[in-house]
Amino acid sequence: MIPAVAPHPVATAVADPKAAKTAQSFEAVFLGQMTQMMMATVESDGPFSGGHGEEMFRGVLAEKLGTAIAATGGIGIAPAVLEQIIALQEGSAP
Repeated sequence: MIPAVAPHPVATAVADPKAAKTAQSFEAVFLGQMTQMMMATVESDGPFSGGHGEEMFRGVLAEKLGTAIAATGGIGIAPAVLEQIIALQEGSAP
């Protein structure tokens, strides 16, 4: 049995929640694209194929999976993006 992962925000002490939401959204889009590329490598023919309907909604599924993964903590991209957003806002970006 796989343990449940509790969702947590990108950063707890962020002055600008809009920046945190933007960072999480960026990670969700990235993860959605990665998921879509992975799904493209899976053969979709055979007895359990979803046919044309599966092909039509595969992109939507990838997008929703990316959003769900990012909402439950993601893979660590959002905190790095948030740091860069904050640095840009402060004018101290490299």
